[in-house]
Amino acid sequence: MKILIADKFPETGLARLRDLGLEVASDPDLKEEALADELRRGRPEILVVRSTRVEARHLDASPDLALVIRAGAGFNTIDVEGASRRAIHVANCPGKNSIAVAELAFAHLLAMDRRLVDGAVDLRAGIWNKKEYAKARGVYGTTLGLLGMGRIGQEMVRRARAFGIDVVAWSRSLTPRRAEELGVGHAASPVEVAGRCDVLSVHLALNDDTRHLVGAEVLAALPEGALVINTSRDGVVDQEALAREIETRGIRAALDVFAGEPAGGEGRLEPGIFSLPGVQGSHHIGASTAQAQEAVAEEVIRIVREFQEAGHVPNCVNLAQKTPATHLLVVRHRDRVGALAGVLDVLRAAEINVQEVENIVFDGAEAASARLRLDREPDDAVLAEVRVSSDHVLAVTSRSL
Repeated sequence: MKILIADKFPETGLARLRDLGLEVASDPDLKEEALADELRRGRPEILVVRSTRVEARHLDASPDLALVIRAGAGFNTIDVEGASRRAIHVANCPGKNSIAVAELAFAHLLAMDRRLVDGAVDLRAGIWNKKEYAKARGVYGTTLGLLGMGRIGQEMVRRARAFGIDVVAWSRSLTPRRAEELGVGHAASPVEVAGRCDVLSVHLALNDDTRHLVGAEVLAALPEGALVINTSRDGVVDQEALAREIETRGIRAALDVFAGEPAGGEGRLEPGIFSLPGVQGSHHIGASTAQAQEAVAEEVIRIVREFQEAGHVPNCVNLAQKTPATHLLVVRHRDRVGALAGVLDVLRAAEINVQEVENIVFDGAEAASARLRLDREPDDAVLAEVRVSSDHVLAVTSRSL
């Protein structure tokens, strides 16, 4: 089995993939057409990426491609719908960089309170201004507002507690009872979180429901001088609305992700929002610690191993949660060649589509039970044909789902 790693990946991880008997190709600089060319040349079954975009042309380039793994949380850089149409699994590694992202978010919180970035810039320019930079509120006793209470949000709670910071949180799945278990205040909406906090930290995936969720209404609810931290996805925060609040009400911002972010690892950019006072940034490095990358590599290896050994894909994000199947056909049969071929021929002739198939072999490998989920009910005539489709068929039953 061939695997292509088209992004940075620990050397120890590459060695362990080879130990699984895989033919491993690795080039962290593969992007766009160069990636498509390599997929056509090497024809890997598995593609592993991190920030590299995977588009329809890449999915079509290798006819053997069966699995795309994003070595990180989220999967917005992959054409998931296109992969689904081509029966290609897409998996990711959620939660493995949670600590790294929470550490960066907290680093931004503390650095903003003490204005460490501005102070360091002045020192580098030979400017001494202790009088100005001695002004700081301190974070003890303040309130941190969290949007999103997944693994990263929960890591934020642990760090806030250590600093004596209260927490109020919202997510669509957060109930008052669960909030109490986590030791945080429950808010009914993002606007309510903003109205109750001094620091707003965003930890949400980007989708149609969350795009610009942190917009004018949420930002207007923040107290003057509040801090907004975004280490999730740039589209979750309406950057134009944020810039207006920075200019008119002294809102401050710490951004690891932002509009206009360069696609490559190096380059130039327009300062944009970073030219405003009270704004500091980082280079989209939330998950970029050695610890996080090792943890992600371990998860990639686990996914590959299970796919290689059992055909199962952990963390698969594009399997149907519910298929059009309406009926279950159970065929008990002898475990012999061709036992199910006649069954499938009968269903095909009746124009009944099989949505899912599971075949369980009993101890001794003498008999098995096949469970076929169908898109419509097989009538009595079809069931009768199935029963005589092979001498190996033992019994046939059908029921609605």
